[in-house]
Parts: sequence; C-alpha cells; structure tokens
Amino acid sequence: MKTIPPLLLALCMLSACQPAPPPEAQAAPAPAYLAAAYAPSLKRQPSVAAMTAMGRAMFFEPSLSVSGKLACASCHSPEHAYGPPNGLAVQLGGPELKDAGTRAAPSLRYLQTAPAFTEHFHDDDGDDSVDAGPTGGRNWDGRAQSGHEQALAPLLSPREMGNRDGAAVVAKLRAGPLAAQFRQTYGADIFEQPGQALRWALMSLEVFQESPADFYPYTSKYDAVLRKQAVLSPQEARGLALFNDERKGNCASCHISQVSAGGAFPQFTDYGLINIGVPRNGKLPVNADPAFFDLGLCGPDRTDLTQHKEYCGSFKTPSLRNVALRKVFFHNGSFTSLEQVLRFYVQRDTAPQKWYPKDKNGKVRKYNDMPPGMEANVNVEAPFDRQPGQAPALNAAEIADVIAFLHTLTDGYRAPGPAQGKHG
Repeated sequence: MKTIPPLLLALCMLSACQPAPPPEAQAAPAPAYLAAAYAPSLKRQPSVAAMTAMGRAMFFEPSLSVSGKLACASCHSPEHAYGPPNGLAVQLGGPELKDAGTRAAPSLRYLQTAPAFTEHFHDDDGDDSVDAGPTGGRNWDGRAQSGHEQALAPLLSPREMGNRDGAAVVAKLRAGPLAAQFRQTYGADIFEQPGQALRWALMSLEVFQESPADFYPYTSKYDAVLRKQAVLSPQEARGLALFNDERKGNCASCHISQVSAGGAFPQFTDYGLINIGVPRNGKLPVNADPAFFDLGLCGPDRTDLTQHKEYCGSFKTPSLRNVALRKVFFHNGSFTSLEQVLRFYVQRDTAPQKWYPKDKNGKVRKYNDMPPGMEANVNVEAPFDRQPGQAPALNAAEIADVIAFLHTLTDGYRAPGPAQGKHG
C-alpha cells in the first residue's frame, strides 16, 4: 500500500483544521417561488372574501378607463350572464366611447375550468393517442393563459378602457374612489410599489371572476334536471336528443352536454379552437378594409402562431350556457338570433348562397372572412358534411326544438310552485 509522505500528511492535517476563508458577503437570492404568478408576496395576505370584494368594486368602476365612463361591467353585464347588454356586434370604447372593437364581447361565466392553452390537448380519459389539437386559454383566440392576464387586456386596449400602460392603471386606482379599499386590502404602502399594486389589482379581478355565485352558479333548468329536481318538456327533450345526435345537430361534439366521469356538470364547451367559416360581418368598421382579416389563432391579436397557417380562422368554442341571453353570436357578432345560427350550421354547405356573397362572376364566395387558399382549415364534420341541394341536417321544427333546449341552459331557473287550490 502506498504511504503518504510525512510532510504532505502534515500539510493536509493542518489545512483540515483551519476554517475556510469566508466568502465575499452577498445578499441571499430571493426564493424562486416569489416570481410565481400566485406567490403570496405581501406582508399580510388578504382573505379571499376581501379580494373578491376588491375585484367586484374594480369590475364596476368606470374611473379605471380613460373616458371615466367605461367599466368591465359595461361590456360584461351581470344581467346578461356577464356578456354584452345590447345588440351591438362589437362594443364601443376609447377616450370618447366611439372606438369600435373588433370582436364581440364574450360571456365571462363558466371559465373556471378552462385549461391553459396548448397546441396539443389530450383529454383526461385514459387514451392519450387522441390529439384534440389547439385547446384552452382565454379570449376568442386563447392567447391569455389566466384570468389575471386576460383582465389586463381590456384595461390597456385603445378600443376599450384605453390606459397607456400598467402604471396608468395604478395611477387611476390610486387617485380614484377605490384607493382606500385597495390600501385596506393590500397594505397601506401598496401604492409605493406600483408593480405589486398592478399585480394584485389584476389578481383581485381574477378572484372575483372565480366567485361561484356570480360566475358559475349552475342554476339553469338543465342543472335542475341533472339533479333530478326537474324534467325537460317534450320539446326540450327532443332538442337535447338532436343536440347530441351525431347524425343531426352533432352539437355535443364540441359543446359537451354530459356529466363528466368524475361527476362534474358539463360546461357546454370542450375549450377547443375551431374554424367553421363564419361569414364576414360587413358592419364592423375594421372590415371596411378588404385586406383586413381577423384570423383568430394566427392573428392579428395573437402573434405567437402567425406562421401556423393551418390554424388561421380558428376561434374558441364558447360555452353555450346562457346563450339564449345573447343578442349577437360568433366572434364577429355576425348573427343576431339563435335561429340564424342554427340555420347557418345546417345550410352552410347545402345552401351557401344564403350566407355568403357572390363574386363578379356570380359564383358564391364561401368562407369570405378568410383570404383565398385557406379553405382546408374549415371544419367539415356533421352537420357541415353535406353538398349543395341536399336536405339540411335539421328542418325548421327540429331547429325550434334545439332552441327550446338551449333556453334550459339559462341560469336563474325557478321550479314552478304547487298549484294553488281554491278555498271554499
């Protein structure tokens, strides 16, 4: 066995007994979790109730807009399931409330289970071989990954609340009627940290929009039916059957109507993004430019997927809960009644001349809200699987039945009381 020379051994022993030289003094790095979106970065974390109250107050506060007249609730009315309160295809905003938006205001209800956006979504059904494609996110194009990210967009949009940047939002909050409540909720010094103030302002809006009583009450007649507390009328039951029938409406292929395997009530959306060839809405000011096209998933508002031409024209599948309260439909507000929507679904391919214009040669220009060459992006599953001249998948009576069923998805259902007998 090789032995260590005595001098080397002594040096080793000496060095082992000496303390290591102290490293240069440096500040300990901040814990990584503090950069996480939901990290509790305040000295005192407020209660959910306090954050909900703060978010509710902000949601209804018009002073957070450049006009001083536009609140979140102006376009997302509680009386209309937090959707638009009027029949405008797009809402008006900006400094003088004269700037038209480019997309219809969606309902904010039943978004609590929306997954983050992914290009390749696999249902939690035990079979990962099925790729459902682009799914999730918020906004019509799925670009916002969370409620707080989505909440910032209308605050900064020049066509909506019009703030220059996040600092301007914080300045309005600090100078406005909600300043005292905001300090009480998040700390007396919260406005001395503008970044933190903006962060928790957006979190307030997100927490409010997760309030069950306001945003996912599950109080429709259909929910009562699922609880065995009510029954569908014969017409409503026929409408549900047509809604689910893959050979007829086939609505449930995207607007899921069944209770999940885990017992969750249906959201009436699969959160996917799909192109169904909605006609161009010539009433939108932005569409006065014939070169402008709103292509949803691949732009112009979303910019990370512009090279994926196969996604062009795809928009989020909205929940059909409370759909009967809406006065405009689809991302561009092109239709104004449920009957129009259902007729378009079943006549888009059997009678396209009813929905699309003709070119100078008299040929019907289908899918006129996309540039030519993107026709392959359009969905052709039932009921979009027929040819001109064929009978549509639903006739007028069946359309009426489906619409009757859709009315059972409106929240606020009250079961009829017992009949009052006459007293002798």
